[in-house]
Amino acid sequence: MPQRDTPPQRGAYIWKDTMTAVTKPAARPENPRFSSGPCAKPPVFDLGRLSGAALGRSHRAALGKDKLRAAIERTRAILGVPADFRIGIVPASDTGAFEMAMWTMLGARPVEMVAWESFGAGWVTDAVKQLKLDARVHEAPYGRIVDMAGLDYDRDVCFTWNGTTSGVRLPSGDVIPADRGGLTLCDATSAAFAMDLPWDKLDVTTFSWQKVLGGEAAHGMLILSPRAVERLESYTPAWPLPKIFRLTKGGKLIEGIFRGETINTPSMLCVEDYLVALDWAESIGGLPALIARAEANAGAIRGFVAARDWIADLAEDPATASTTSVCLKFIDPRIRDGAAFAKAVAKRLEAEGAALDIGAYRDAPPGLRIWCGSTVETADIEALLPWIDWAFATEIAAQDAAA
Repeated sequence: MPQRDTPPQRGAYIWKDTMTAVTKPAARPENPRFSSGPCAKPPVFDLGRLSGAALGRSHRAALGKDKLRAAIERTRAILGVPADFRIGIVPASDTGAFEMAMWTMLGARPVEMVAWESFGAGWVTDAVKQLKLDARVHEAPYGRIVDMAGLDYDRDVCFTWNGTTSGVRLPSGDVIPADRGGLTLCDATSAAFAMDLPWDKLDVTTFSWQKVLGGEAAHGMLILSPRAVERLESYTPAWPLPKIFRLTKGGKLIEGIFRGETINTPSMLCVEDYLVALDWAESIGGLPALIARAEANAGAIRGFVAARDWIADLAEDPATASTTSVCLKFIDPRIRDGAAFAKAVAKRLEAEGAALDIGAYRDAPPGLRIWCGSTVETADIEALLPWIDWAFATEIAAQDAAA
């Protein structure tokens, strides 16, 4: 493999022929947390900032309601959600929010189920095996997305905007027609706050606090368009609904859910943490700044990948490449066991304190998954890159020595 020149980066390093060695980097990322969920906290995070939490108080008391309502309305402001859309805080993270939408709204029309990674595949299983819907299933392998222009939007359509486990995303909502007859149900958990979501094309949108803003787990967000509300108030599913899924009473939307009167008891500590994250998002310039940070992070990795012939983006089309969950694969022909090699590299990086939790998702192809969401500092991404060089070369040498 020929020697290459690379631009100087924080923690200067030397990239050499990997048959010899790569100098061990001198500097590490200040924050090596690149997990895809729960994700890195905002750079200004400090436990002291949670001192105003309504601990030991009822979430139904005025203070608790005010904080929950603030979480909803500040989410609306930052994401640009239209005023006539409802936003609710629901249990069980993004999974709970999306399951709630599926179980309460699907079945009124045939459905198009779209999957290009493991979580989308989970929604397919629910639709086909649990709800037994009249469903057409469209799947793409890891690294690709489904041809969204080929779907029938007079059916309901369920899809993920960004494949957290596959590193691919929908580049825009342009193919979704404005005059569609069905509803669009979008799992946007690793897209919200880092990508520009077209609200006029989305009828149901879900995400969780633990992704782009680095919030704590177990709370989901459910955003409903007026069309989705109409479906809820005009359609009763054939199956029984557990209490935790019920969004209507007497054929009318339970409006309190969308004013902070949650279905079950939320963690007020987690609510405070989310409010702190929203403070930070507002302080840096809101959604445009959040998007720019994620794009800069992903861009740093893709520049690194472009200069090397032993690693590649799992996303095959750059137009669909994620800017939050960047998934990479090792393509060097000398690698004997791809899964074992990728795990060894990730383990070596963790042992050095250079990167934590960046192994590929268990159902995805072997490789690395580096979270590039808005709470991650680009300087930390840049400091990580020479460590990937070093870990790769060290693991190649170890593999050859063991042969």
